Amino acid sequence: MNIDGKAWRTIWLESDGCSVGVIDQTLLPHRFTTSTLRTCNDAAHAIRTMVVRGAPLIGVTGAYGLMLALQADPSDAALQTAFDQLNATRPTAVNLRWALERVRDLVMALPEEQRAEAAKAEAARIADEDVGMCAAIGDHGLAIFQRLAEARPQARQVEPFHVLTHCNAGWLATVDWGTALAPIYKAHRAGLNIHVWVDETRPRNQGASLTAYELSREGVPHTVVVDNAGGHLMQHGQVDAVIVGTDRTTRRGDVCNKIGTYLKALAARDNQVPFYVALPASTIDWAIDDGVNGIPIEARSEAEVTHIQGLDPAGVMTSVQLTPNGSPGFNPAFDVTPARLVTGLITERGVAEASEAGLRGLYADD
Repeated sequence: MNIDGKAWRTIWLESDGCSVGVIDQTLLPHRFTTSTLRTCNDAAHAIRTMVVRGAPLIGVTGAYGLMLALQADPSDAALQTAFDQLNATRPTAVNLRWALERVRDLVMALPEEQRAEAAKAEAARIADEDVGMCAAIGDHGLAIFQRLAEARPQARQVEPFHVLTHCNAGWLATVDWGTALAPIYKAHRAGLNIHVWVDETRPRNQGASLTAYELSREGVPHTVVVDNAGGHLMQHGQVDAVIVGTDRTTRRGDVCNKIGTYLKALAARDNQVPFYVALPASTIDWAIDDGVNGIPIEARSEAEVTHIQGLDPAGVMTSVQLTPNGSPGFNPAFDVTPARLVTGLITERGVAEASEAGLRGLYADD
């Protein structure tokens, strides 16, 4: 995607062929900085501290993390240690485990001297596949947006098509294009008069800092709103569709996304606003049917609730405390939206009903 006229991916193999470059997302939108991962520990740290984040990107970073580990020690023991270390960094997104298992299972059958190169090639394949899947999600979502826009009353045809999104499910959360934002980018490039309501998405403000950053660089009209404004906007006919991503989707169509997504789905249902979820196949966890009780929810530091990061008047990145001394914070990072509240699941293979039958219709062989 575009940053000041240059095309970027969020992760890449450096020119030395043995280290990995990433965009440091903890400093956006105020500073665009890249970091180099040279060891498995570097990759684990980047995932844990959210230098990289978003389920698909976490998966690719994990795959490259195994490559980095195997370059240092290609033994079975080192491979398993690296697998366990990386798998423990973020518990909710299923893409991480999926990518790690894919690389591990491939290299386990190879001689030790071939493992690092094989892991490198497989990580690159996973990255390229993610780009292709996200682009396809964008095409399928574009068709939905065009249909919904054309179905509006004649008097509203001159208005922008208003989409609300929560958190960041754009190219910064993937390798390129994104999931929930891919249809928005495709629609904008296709000439659809589109406007995006961007939830600020407390506590980490990834909508305000990352989604708004992406949309501004692409030139997509957007407005940042506080999380609690979504229901008000829907009540007053100012949201034509909601689209979000997901870090894990159960086989029955429950979706786990950034905390607050469930409330948006409830408001959308109450106001007859279509609520879509965009996801690649790697986000489906076929082993879980009940998302509310089956998906592990990551609890992060209370400091993300009690403090906020930004630029001070001198342009220095700083963190300020919002709460009184001694007031504790609770920070579940995700919630689960039941399938009954989801209008449709937009995948790289098409649009499915949020149900096991709907998903099996697209992924019969999985």
